[in-house]
Amino acid sequence: MKEKKRLADNTMLIQILASVISIVIGLLVGFILLLILNPEKAGIGIGAMLGTGFSNLDQFGKVLYQAAPLMMCGLSVGFAFKTGLFNIGASGQFTMGAFFALMGAILFQLPCGVCLLLACLGGAIWGIFPGLFKALFNVNEVITSIMFNWIGMFLVNLCLANMPLMLASAWGASNSDRTAALATANPSAIIPKAGLDKLFGNSSWINISVFIAIGVAILMWFILQKTTFGYELKACGMNKEASRYAGINANRNIVSSMIIAGALSGLGGGLYYLAGTIQYVLEKSILGMGFDGIPVALLANSNPIGTIFSSLFISYIKVGGSAMQPNFSSETINIVIAVIIYLAAFSLLVRGLIVKLLKGKKERGES
Repeated sequence: MKEKKRLADNTMLIQILASVISIVIGLLVGFILLLILNPEKAGIGIGAMLGTGFSNLDQFGKVLYQAAPLMMCGLSVGFAFKTGLFNIGASGQFTMGAFFALMGAILFQLPCGVCLLLACLGGAIWGIFPGLFKALFNVNEVITSIMFNWIGMFLVNLCLANMPLMLASAWGASNSDRTAALATANPSAIIPKAGLDKLFGNSSWINISVFIAIGVAILMWFILQKTTFGYELKACGMNKEASRYAGINANRNIVSSMIIAGALSGLGGGLYYLAGTIQYVLEKSILGMGFDGIPVALLANSNPIGTIFSSLFISYIKVGGSAMQPNFSSETINIVIAVIIYLAAFSLLVRGLIVKLLKGKKERGES
């Protein structure tokens, strides 16, 4: 008779349970913060955060729209995690992907599909540098990727400031601090809605980007789980020296991993700005989308399929957070959302505690 699998050995169940517990803890701490800051409006605030995403179809469309780039950044960070690398440069890669996509759309008048490929190229170029420094000189990828976040942001600002045709002012608008609206500059570069806008109550947010992101997530899962290339990447992540002894080219896999991770973040930038609802503004601080990919990946345990659900959750609370005004200031909302997101990312720690607790109970039961 087959031995029944112990609960402590059920990895999938433990991961899901740890993520749910982390989310609940984050929500509770967020609610306590609201009580401290504005006791009278705390209930209204947390209700808005948890209910807005499902309050109407337009808001749910916004959840799906924001989930797509979050999913790509989460996949980028998670893919690098699986191969033993910490890609904290997803924000810079996201920015470069957005720039390449918008340049193809506005400057070269290319269609949507080509612009998305350019977004992947931009992110991949920005991912290759940390990979090369790690592989050739053993420079920690965290250091180089953080530096390239800032380099990428300032380089994009410099390029846009010297490319007047990219700016809204060249297309009849008064703004000179942001890129041209795609509806005016090149409608063919806008990601198709495929009738989803009508299905979602004429939502201006929804398009097929979330389905593109889900398709990429499934592809990443297949590569990591079902291909020799994916096996080699994970082997390098688990033990680089042992994989070298087994004949695997570790340096090549390090660079390949960062290129793929960069391409994923870059595609996220393309999906975000080619929707036609947001214009790129010449930024003075690093875009937060790439950093939000870190808790997305941690909450999903770097599993590409899990990333689909964790990105939807984080997008949902972000949309809900924006509805908390005017009862709470934007700074308060950002603090609460940050607490929830980053406590949700503690799922790795919670998972270890759950396993330890279950094994302890098993040992006491056997004794």
